[in-house]
Amino acid sequence: MNGADGPPARLTVAFDATPLLGVLTGVGVFCLGALQALGERTDLDVRAFAVSWRRRQGIEERLPPGVVVHQRAMPARPLRAAWLRAQVPPIEWFVGRVQVVHGTNFVVPPTHRAAKVVSVHDLTVVRFPQLSNAATLVFPDLIRRAVAHGAWVHTDSVYVAAEVVEAFGVDPARVRTVHPGVPPMTVPDPGAVARLLPSGGGRIVLAIGTVEPRKDMPGLVRAFDQVAGDRPDVSLVLAGPEGWGTDQLADAIAASPFAGRIVRTGWLDDASLAGLLQAATVLAYPSVYEGFGFPPLQAMAAGVPVVATRAGSLPEVLGEAAAFVDVGDIDRLAETLAQVLDSEERRATLVAAGRDRVARYTWDACAAGLVALYRDAAAEGASRGGRI
Repeated sequence: MNGADGPPARLTVAFDATPLLGVLTGVGVFCLGALQALGERTDLDVRAFAVSWRRRQGIEERLPPGVVVHQRAMPARPLRAAWLRAQVPPIEWFVGRVQVVHGTNFVVPPTHRAAKVVSVHDLTVVRFPQLSNAATLVFPDLIRRAVAHGAWVHTDSVYVAAEVVEAFGVDPARVRTVHPGVPPMTVPDPGAVARLLPSGGGRIVLAIGTVEPRKDMPGLVRAFDQVAGDRPDVSLVLAGPEGWGTDQLADAIAASPFAGRIVRTGWLDDASLAGLLQAATVLAYPSVYEGFGFPPLQAMAAGVPVVATRAGSLPEVLGEAAAFVDVGDIDRLAETLAQVLDSEERRATLVAAGRDRVARYTWDACAAGLVALYRDAAAEGASRGGRI
């Protein structure tokens, strides 16, 4: 122990691993990468928990070495309803005594004595509520309650940190940016492209993401329509699970004169996605808003040039390593895609810059940043007698 005025030398942290259940979204990717690095630390005991009644047993098989499950059953709906109204029941009822609890997906449970950290990955629900679904519209109230009761805030980018300070009036000193690492490349499935593109592929414009309005895949289809006419060997591949923007995307594809060269893959396993990345000529990332952006960094790691919008945190995260266009500028998006497709020199420049850029983001650095945040939160809790 460090004494009565500080946290213990070895912290015990309860980490919400619920996003690991089911198909991994960006939050799940963050949780997996962070847990792998945190589990290797000798100054931390990491206890994962899942806010789920039926699926909680499935969490153990998803966890990396060094991370344990220690919890009672936690029914998601009644608990989140209770946490919207009051600071009960505390997380210690379910996971035992810990120094810090990290709510990794916009929600941190109330605590009895433990310090609280809540991850806010983006503020789509505040900035663009019309692009959000019912499940996420409760996030602002949960964030407000958390910070009102002493939670520290973790963000993936400086951009989102500034948004949190502005939207919720949080003391900037209590908002900490810790960049995630880049998901490691899986060994590519060499048959993925042949299965997904029976015509043989040719040049590929690849987009990766859940089909939701924030990703503006319909806009990318319209940009592709301008590119495809003069380039009969180019296909557009949209990789990612279905979401609440499926109907709009289907309408855009149906209206495209080049619909036969547009492929929707649905969710892909890591090996198939790696195979597509290996074959892609360019990654298009036409988002309306982003809090970080894993797919363009994955593309850079794979040696694929990136065309992205100046959306949210993307200029901060990607720096000079992407070709940028303004959000919603379909003509400029088409023009820039055409330039990258047609210029080997432009592609080589972007690929080299991308490899340099992606080296900045490691999971070890992410874990170090999170541990520093945990220690600051725990020290504050200890100085207040353990009640946050």
